[in-house]
Amino acid sequence: MQNQLKVMLELQDAMNTRVHSEWRDQGFEWYRAIWIESAELMDHYGWKWWKHQKPDVEQVKLELIDIWHFGLSILLINKASIESIAEKVTTAQQTPKTDDFKVSLEAFTAYTLVEKDFSVSLFVALLKGMDMSFDDLYSGYVGKNVLNFFRQDHGYKEGTYQKLWDGREDNEHLVEVVAELDVSDAQFSAKLYQSLKTRYEACLS
Repeated sequence: MQNQLKVMLELQDAMNTRVHSEWRDQGFEWYRAIWIESAELMDHYGWKWWKHQKPDVEQVKLELIDIWHFGLSILLINKASIESIAEKVTTAQQTPKTDDFKVSLEAFTAYTLVEKDFSVSLFVALLKGMDMSFDDLYSGYVGKNVLNFFRQDHGYKEGTYQKLWDGREDNEHLVEVVAELDVSDAQFSAKLYQSLKTRYEACLS
């Protein structure tokens, strides 16, 4: 877990630095991004009692991964060590699974708004509510982060990037590539990037 956290913190710092070289000193409202994402998550989960709704599980999981990006940013700004963050995450694993996911999401969002901070334990409760393991979070996070870097490196900002590879969106290829790799490998992110690059070039050749 500590190695996985180290990889994710390094990737988050690199992505934030891509946005602004001095991102830690800009006063970005990470907490605001979290509660906005939480509202989007609630919509995907479903909350309207006057119509039939079924949770869109995959979209809910993607929103949780997006929230984790902002949570990591807050942890980095607070200058917590990898060891202390790992201890927080380890301790948070004892958080019981929620009986009502919507209530747990509201508790997490309320904490975020009042404290303008990120609660690891309340976040873990949400993961458990969706039966997401830490490995699931790790592979989902790294996958999206690496894909974002890959897009930028291949002309996304300039408009030259091809999002469709051989008739399918890059997200679909990402899922397949991640499934072929060992997420516990310390070189997972580097191997994922190279695999995407190989597949991208083959599809467009």
